[in-house]
Amino acid sequence: MGDSPDRSAGARHVAIIMDGNGRWAKKRALPRSIGHQRGVEAVRRLVRALEPMGLDCLTLYAFSSENWKRSEDEVDDLMNLMRKFIKSDLPEFVANGVKLKIIGDWQSLAPDIVAMLEDALAQTANGTQTLAVALNYGAQNEIARAAVKAAETGAITTESITAQLDTSDLPPLDLLIRTSGEIRLSNFLLWQAAYAEMLFVDTLWPDFKPEHLSQALNDFAQRERRYGGR
Repeated sequence: MGDSPDRSAGARHVAIIMDGNGRWAKKRALPRSIGHQRGVEAVRRLVRALEPMGLDCLTLYAFSSENWKRSEDEVDDLMNLMRKFIKSDLPEFVANGVKLKIIGDWQSLAPDIVAMLEDALAQTANGTQTLAVALNYGAQNEIARAAVKAAETGAITTESITAQLDTSDLPPLDLLIRTSGEIRLSNFLLWQAAYAEMLFVDTLWPDFKPEHLSQALNDFAQRERRYGGR
């Protein structure tokens, strides 16, 4: 499982729906907050593996616009985890050349989080590998916003909408992975996933390791992508 992927046919941009923190905790009779903490550790492992994996961009679904429906305590836990993660890991991002990008309506988060994110974006601007984090993100809203902006340019086309998406400056999405055994996109990168390869794995997110991603990249390299052709 740990073999290095063949980058000659490899993915440049992988996105992951990080699912299963709550179930991981429930299986161990632990609070959901512990599951989320272990989920952050899984993120940290993957970010540290970005360079050896050879990816240009890893996009993670961290907090959806629908997650506000969760209990106030759980949302507070998630926001506090975000604060801690930024404070603790930002120096490592800078040192390792990781460029942070945020997609979604992140500027409507708490003012202190917005300020922290703006500082992190500025400090990592010169990084060579991108970690894109979806915060307060919903794909349908993203597409609607992009269509409005495209209309302002005078033409609504596939190209003009694509140019206005939050991900317009990222490589095309190659592979989308969802953990925990659920088989749905949950309003994540709906436009970008039009011809992306999909992989749904049973592994709960806190148990997801760089070795799992390496195997996914090896499998991806074996797939024949025809984009509707034969």
